[in-house]
Amino acid sequence: MDKETLRPQRGYWAFGFLTAESAELFRTDLGSFVRTLAPSVSKTGSQSYSTLAQQRQAVKLLSDITSRELMTDSRNATFAGGSRRSPRHCSTSTEEDVFSNGQDLPQNSEPRATGIQRRLKHFTWAWFTCTMSGGGLGIALAVEPYRFHGLYTIGVVVMLFNIATFAVLCFAMLARLFLYPKHFLKSLVHPREAFFLSSFWLSMATILGCIQLYGINEGPQYVWLVDSIHILYWIYAAVALVNSVLQYWLFIHRTPSRPVPFSPSWFLPTYSAMLTGTIASLIAGSQPPARRMSIIISGCAYQGFGWCMAFVLIVMYVYRLVEFGPPPPSLRPGMFIPVGSGSYTIIAFIGQAQAIPRNYGYFAAHPGSADTLQTLALFVGIFLWIFMFWLFLIAVMSNVAGIPNVGFTTTWWAFIFPNVGFTVATIQIGQELGSSAILWVASVMTLLLVLTWLFTWTMCIRAVLTKRVMWPGKDEDKDL
Repeated sequence: MDKETLRPQRGYWAFGFLTAESAELFRTDLGSFVRTLAPSVSKTGSQSYSTLAQQRQAVKLLSDITSRELMTDSRNATFAGGSRRSPRHCSTSTEEDVFSNGQDLPQNSEPRATGIQRRLKHFTWAWFTCTMSGGGLGIALAVEPYRFHGLYTIGVVVMLFNIATFAVLCFAMLARLFLYPKHFLKSLVHPREAFFLSSFWLSMATILGCIQLYGINEGPQYVWLVDSIHILYWIYAAVALVNSVLQYWLFIHRTPSRPVPFSPSWFLPTYSAMLTGTIASLIAGSQPPARRMSIIISGCAYQGFGWCMAFVLIVMYVYRLVEFGPPPPSLRPGMFIPVGSGSYTIIAFIGQAQAIPRNYGYFAAHPGSADTLQTLALFVGIFLWIFMFWLFLIAVMSNVAGIPNVGFTTTWWAFIFPNVGFTVATIQIGQELGSSAILWVASVMTLLLVLTWLFTWTMCIRAVLTKRVMWPGKDEDKDL
């Protein structure tokens, strides 16, 4: 049964969301709606909901639909300095809980006074999006075309800070495992949180990229480091493929209730495989020709897999926007995630084409093929760039429209990582075309990334201190 069949027909819904003005009306009419559900469903030829148990099942299904789309003006007033209505005014405990600042929690939630151990229970996989973004920023600084004295040092500091943060996050996740093992294991198959597991692997991918750029391309180029990067690349490639398969398989076979609303986090397992191609483009040039060929071929294969999967998800994402409108303001930063799919594909193809060993194997036997592939990679990149620019503008305008009502969630880190790919792709296109204008635009984009990263860290720390994240009922595990 689809959503439209289950939705009340009294105008509660506006652009796919339940508004504050209609929340009370929705609660009042829910009972009468369920009582009338049985005959309306029977007319369509579906099963009857005449029994009490079946009516309860219908209520649960309807609540599942509303729980992911509920958006109230009252919660927005929390950040505008106004008063906030209590959750008792709504029939479902949904996203408003995220903005309650630790007050007026539902009666069945955890106690208000919680220590660090209780907060670690709600340390979700989504936290690794911050190290994923920090590593991406380090990569963007390393490839910045217009350099100045000290930029390398700044990039190294960002890289080391990101590695230290990653270590802290890993320690916190291990603490969650030991303190709450059942809760931890459930997070691996939970529809809302499980997809963020891929951000852990993506963080490792960006760390590998930073080590390559700062330790080899711009660094001392130790032989042992070149060999280590080669080994780590193949380990990551194997893990990324397994992760991409298992994440979607578990989601398909273990999701407890359906339908599950679309989320941009569905892109992340695809990204973990896609970044294999991007890392291949970064490390291939410093490897011996024999290794370089295998890295380029595997990177091309992984990138093709990642882009094809991402394109399918982009279709679902655009359909969702057209059908239901944008998500709630606090979740709109996630709209940037699709921008990274084509952007990292551009980076991978152009970078791999540049790293081709012209005097080895296939390319030695076909001398003109390297130039052909480089030209093809450039124009395919331009072809994809304008599509990514369209997705970028849709995300920007949606986020600007929601500024008055936005509050921090871990989704904010999507401001950075996908746009790192978009920025680096712009740099590579500008370098290939020899266009200083494009390179200056890319430099401005890099500066904006740095400012956004600093601002997001500030808001993230503030959210932790004010109990807006890592708090019962406010994170991706709130219905776990």
